[in-house]
Amino acid sequence: MFPLRDDRPVTTPPIVTILLIIVCAMVFFHEITLDDFSRNDFMARYAMVPAHFRLSTLVTSMFMHAGWMHIIGNMLFLWAFGKSLEDAMGHLKFLGFYLLCGVAAGFVHLAFNFYSHTPTVGASGAIAGVMGAYLLKFPRAWIHTLVFVLVFVTTTEIPAWFFVIFWFVTQLFNGYGSLVQTQVSDGGTAWFAHIGGFLAGMLLVTVMGSRRRYLRPSDARW
Repeated sequence: MFPLRDDRPVTTPPIVTILLIIVCAMVFFHEITLDDFSRNDFMARYAMVPAHFRLSTLVTSMFMHAGWMHIIGNMLFLWAFGKSLEDAMGHLKFLGFYLLCGVAAGFVHLAFNFYSHTPTVGASGAIAGVMGAYLLKFPRAWIHTLVFVLVFVTTTEIPAWFFVIFWFVTQLFNGYGSLVQTQVSDGGTAWFAHIGGFLAGMLLVTVMGSRRRYLRPSDARW
């Protein structure tokens, strides 16, 4: 399932959400223009490698992606859940919230993969935080979702609470499964970054708060 948008109108343009998508896209296009040697060097400098951890990579790795499906999937999730949360929190607070979720996700991933030499990249930890906050703020929203059924592709409306909880449960199961991986199977998805980011998002949105709910069905929608 890929979320496309939610049904909540917003009264302010999602400037930060759009800028985050643009920056991720620019970094990705830079990555794919590099030759193999330069790309490996770029990864070594800016991706988070737990066994050679550097604090700055908690932030830089958020804006890097490993392939087309990786970035497209992440940006769809960010757009679907980010714009309403940005509208509720305000632009600057949302930006700080997003970055803090990404950093928290990185630390959780580090804790469970301390000796891993596999580079970790992607915005999914921060986006997981956005989803955790969205669950608390807008559980009754509906998510317009792209669904694949065998060889068919369709769209449907799914309750936000169901979509987000289903997603989180899959992260828990996959995270548990990853604990029995050996060094031979090292790599893949950073499940615990997703789990950590999600829980951080729920905590941070409670602490940081949001603006009063003032949206009406007649309000502008982006």
